Amino acid sequence: MRLELGKIFIKDVQFGQATEVKDGVLFINKDEMLEAIGGDEHIKSIDLEIARPGESIRITPVKDVIEPRVKVEGNGGIFPGIISKVDTVGEGRTHALKGAAVVTTGKIVGFQEGIIDMTGAGADYTPFSKLNNVVVIAEPVDGLKQYDHERAVRMIGFKAATYLGEAGRNLTPDEVSVYETKPLLESIKEYPELPKVGYVYMLQTQGLLHDTYVYGVDAKQIVPTLLYPTELMDGAIVSGNCVSACDKNPSYVHINNGVVEDLYAQHGKEINFVGVIITNENVYLADKERSSNWTAKLCKYLGLDAVIVSQEGFGNPDTDLIMNCKKIEMEDIKTVIVTDEYAGRDGASQSLADADVRANAVVTGGNANQVVVLPKLDKIIGHIDVVDVIAGGAAGSLREDGTIEVEIQAITGATNETGFGHLTAKAY
Repeated sequence: MRLELGKIFIKDVQFGQATEVKDGVLFINKDEMLEAIGGDEHIKSIDLEIARPGESIRITPVKDVIEPRVKVEGNGGIFPGIISKVDTVGEGRTHALKGAAVVTTGKIVGFQEGIIDMTGAGADYTPFSKLNNVVVIAEPVDGLKQYDHERAVRMIGFKAATYLGEAGRNLTPDEVSVYETKPLLESIKEYPELPKVGYVYMLQTQGLLHDTYVYGVDAKQIVPTLLYPTELMDGAIVSGNCVSACDKNPSYVHINNGVVEDLYAQHGKEINFVGVIITNENVYLADKERSSNWTAKLCKYLGLDAVIVSQEGFGNPDTDLIMNCKKIEMEDIKTVIVTDEYAGRDGASQSLADADVRANAVVTGGNANQVVVLPKLDKIIGHIDVVDVIAGGAAGSLREDGTIEVEIQAITGATNETGFGHLTAKAY
């Protein structure tokens, strides 16, 4: 598949009379957008706010972050199986509003939602503080069950990103990047001397608000399978989970997966990037064994020389990570695992819940138990009281003076396990 990604750089977002992009500014007709994304019987109110880099704004609890995109040429549309039909995507031309994002918030859905600070110490830990964020505050009707609440907010977020993405449909992009993955036999013939490298992309699927969707299907229901890397860029995989904010993959990360970007950058030069194997993270041992067996089988079937394996979440999924690594290595295929660590506030505890001697090449996104004090900010979008109950926080995290003491686990994207962040760690 060959995808042209047209990048339209957004330097500011403002409310205006029409929804359009002019001179790098995304203008939004607020009333029109609210009408376009509203109508869900489970939501009693929706409002929009704007949060720009450097502003004294804190957004919490953060449900999802989504980049506005629009399908300009080719099959299907953005977010297949969610917003668009289920045509296979990943080819043709897509336009992206780079530098802008939709952030969903409102009453907390699950306790593992996070914080985005647009300035101060917290902003240094989240990559989303660098974006011009259109914040959708969706408040549920009273007594709504969590799964209905999660689905309603999730769908509103995708509607919002789709609505804004349309503003880039007829524009000439500031930059166009081309990504291409040819059928396997063609690719091997084209680069016979280069090592064949794949990417094993582990998706959070433990249930209990720990869900990820592939073409609209809950990934708990899949067995490991193959995707063209460009399918991710059209939103074939999206977040529906409420896992710990620091290492959750928001939909923005699925669309802009840094491992995929880096592998494409080396494709045809140092490696032959063959494709993506998606697999799930399961609860029961038999399911973990099945998925890791299939993952290793697919790696061998493709004749890969090496793979990168990335995780989402921690604890229970550490076992899936190590199973994948061990079984792929046993097929004489080299692995590098990408994870983060929960090594205690002093950094002295065991970093992962599982281990194996074959997991000897590791990239880490940092220690999620690291403690940080966030300053009091001038404006709160959402509900500030949740910082005492979200993962990484505790009773008393919100101090009387308005400062917040939390583990960076509470900060959205702080230790992201695709490397979509700023942190790492070194062994001494």
